[in-house]
Amino acid sequence: MKKIKNFKVKKFTKSSGVLIPVNFDKHFPIKVKRIFFVYGKKNKVRGEHAHKKCSQLFFPIFGKTILTVKTPNNEKKIILDHLSKKAVLVPPKYWCTIKFAKKNSILMVACNQYYKVSDYLQSFNKYTKYMKKK
Repeated sequence: MKKIKNFKVKKFTKSSGVLIPVNFDKHFPIKVKRIFFVYGKKNKVRGEHAHKKCSQLFFPIFGKTILTVKTPNNEKKIILDHLSKKAVLVPPKYWCTIKFAKKNSILMVACNQYYKVSDYLQSFNKYTKYMKKK
C-alpha cells in the first residue's frame, strides 16, 4: 500500500464559480494516454478489478466515493470527495473497487495505458493467483 500516493489538487474559487486545472506536464505523476469518467447510483459499486500494467489517477469531480484498494493481504479505504482537493494515484497490481457514497458522484480517471482487455484481472481469485506468480 506504500505505492499509493495522494496528490493535492489546486482549486481556484471566485464568486462566479470554481476552476480546477489539470496540467499534463513533467510534474504530473503519470504520462496520460486515456481519461474516462465513472458515475453511478448511490451505494452501487464499480471497478472490482486490477490492472497488470496500468496506473490510474482517481480524481473526484463531484460528490463522494469510497475507493477500496486491496492486495491479497491488505485493504485500504480512501474517501474521495470533490471538496477535499485530493486525487489518488494507484499503480498497477492493486485490486480497486469504487462505491458511490453520494447521489450523482462522478470520478475522472486518468491512465498511463490505452484500454487493453488483456491488462485486466477481473476476478479476485485470478488476481490473487497472478500476484503469487510475481
